[in-house]
Parts: sequence; C-alpha cells; structure tokens
Amino acid sequence: MWADYRKRVLFEDDAVLVLDKPVGVSVMGERHESDLVRMAAEAGETLYPAHRIDKVTSGVILFAKDLATHGGLTRQFNKRTVSKAYLAVVSPGGLSGERIDLPLSVGRKNRVRIAAAREAIALDGGTWTVPASAVFDQVPTYPSVTELRVPWQDEERALVVANPLTGRRHQIRVHLAWIGHPIVGDPLFDKAATGRTCLHAWRLSFDHAGQRLTVEAPPDADFPAVDLSLLG
Repeated sequence: MWADYRKRVLFEDDAVLVLDKPVGVSVMGERHESDLVRMAAEAGETLYPAHRIDKVTSGVILFAKDLATHGGLTRQFNKRTVSKAYLAVVSPGGLSGERIDLPLSVGRKNRVRIAAAREAIALDGGTWTVPASAVFDQVPTYPSVTELRVPWQDEERALVVANPLTGRRHQIRVHLAWIGHPIVGDPLFDKAATGRTCLHAWRLSFDHAGQRLTVEAPPDADFPAVDLSLLG
C-alpha cells in the first residue's frame, strides 16, 4: 500500500520527502493501516512529519528523513517562516473580510472552538475579531490568525485561498465555520455531510538546502472544479 502513496511524491531528496496526501489517510498517530508514518515504517522507511494536516484534508505534507533535518524544519514552522496556502470551498457565498484573528480554545470532548461567544465576533476593517474583554479567561486560549483571499464566489459558494499564519489544530475549519462560512462537507460542522471535505493543502514554501523551495499540489478530481489561473 505504501508503494501507491509513493506515486504521489511531489519532491524528494536525501533529506526530505513531500507527498500529496489524499483524503481519508492520516499522517500519523492512527492505530490502523491508514497512518502514513506507520505504513512507511512497515515498508522500511523512517519518516518524521514536520507538520500535520487532518485526515479529511488532502494535499501537501512535508516529511524529514532524519532527526537533524526534522529539527530544522520544525523550527521553521515554530518561527512561522513557512508559508502555507489552502484551498477551501465554503457555503454560503457572500464572504467578506481579508483576515480572521480569533483565538482558539478546546471545549467539551476535546473539540476546538473560538475562545469567545459567537455573538461577540464582528467584522472590523476587513478583520474578523472579538474584543479582548470577550475572550474566555477560564480556559487556556491560543492566538490564531488566518488570512483570506476569495478568487471566486456566487450566492451559494465561495472558493477561498486561506493562509494560516499560526498552525493550530483545525484552525482553518473552525475559523471559517465560526464566521458563518463552514467548509463544504466538513463533518465537524455538518453531521449529515457526504462526500469529501472541500479543504486542500495547495502550496507549501520552506527553506531547504540553501534555497527557498515551493511545492504545489493541484486538487484531485474529487475536489470541486477550480480554475487554477484565478489563484495566482
């Protein structure tokens, strides 16, 4: 099975491997055959993920082949020098705003949520935010920022290019849902969702071997049709 995923390699050298992950497979930590790190290990390869994307999310995922390389990559993510761009199809249309600056917290059943009451969220000068006085003070909170660009939308749906400036769990999914534009097919917010979750890790830029490397994965055929010429 690992050989099938290796056909989706976007870039590889002696130190790193960049893979185009399909929907339905976990990066690591799952106790079944859909764990990429585990499948690679069973095939004789040791991989160290430099970051994570959700099981329901497709697209670019970066692995190191040794611990020294892994340390350097994770420092880039921690320092926020890595650039990440995701494609999302959201509903309904009419999306406005260029930035979501909403802190996250973890609620019941380990669910990620905005660390404020929904009614406190407002669009202020192109940024979705909440007053500092409205942020929960009884639980740990985590500053979280997502930049948005909307290349196309109609009355029903919008195509969003989302750039997470922070790397919190479920950040893009929660941010978009809480401003009223959940990702189409996202089971976190639609228990009756069928088909794939329309979130794709499209582009990743990081420093490697003395240069800035950008790796891009066009969406698979199961993602809604996207005119890549609109994305820039």
